[in-house]
Formats: sequence, C-alpha cells, structure tokens
Amino acid sequence: VQLQAFGGGLVQAGGSLRLSCAASGIIFSLNTMNWYRQAPGKQRELVATIALDGTTTYAASVKGRFTISRDNAKHTLFLQMNSLKPEDTGVYYCHRLRGAFESWGQGTLVTVSS
Repeated sequence: VQLQAFGGGLVQAGGSLRLSCAASGIIFSLNTMNWYRQAPGKQRELVATIALDGTTTYAASVKGRFTISRDNAKHTLFLQMNSLKPEDTGVYYCHRLRGAFESWGQGTLVTVSS
C-alpha cells in the first residue's frame, strides 16, 4: 500500500493550494479517506474526511475554506485549501481506513506566511 501526497508549498495568507494524494495497492473506492495535519510542536489533527458515499466532514477550523474530494477512477484524494491562514501551516498527511486496516502517506509541507 502506498499513499503519496504532493502539492504543498509556501503561500501567503489568503492564498490557495490544492493537495493531492495518489493511492496504490488498495481498492481505493472501498476506503474512507482522510487528511490530517501536524503543526510544529502540536499533535496530529484530523482536518477532513470523505466517506465511501462521498459524505464529507471537516474540522471546525477549516470548514468553509477547505474542500475534500476524491476521484475513485484515478485513485486520488484531493484537498482544496482556500483563504489560507498562518495557523494552517503544517505537514499534511493523507490517510486511508478500511475496517481495521489503515495506512498513512509521507506528508507534504504547507507553509502559510503572514
């Protein structure tokens, strides 16, 4: 199983980034997919979830600014991040969950400057 996240970078506050996560070695459509992030010195936190049926949930801190989506045909997960804030800075990880099985991607760094 491999989850490869990319699309991070340096952006000014108020800007946008789109993260992608390419999955291989799994039946992508049968997995709940998540984006987590870890800010410097803080615990990893759940940012957004997309279920098998496309239902989405968001952390309160990103609701209305971030959009999670998935392309099952291309085995790819996305996170569109708009109106970025310095507090959105961190390493973003994609994560998959199917029953008792889970896997993590390697993370992609997002830095938002004020």
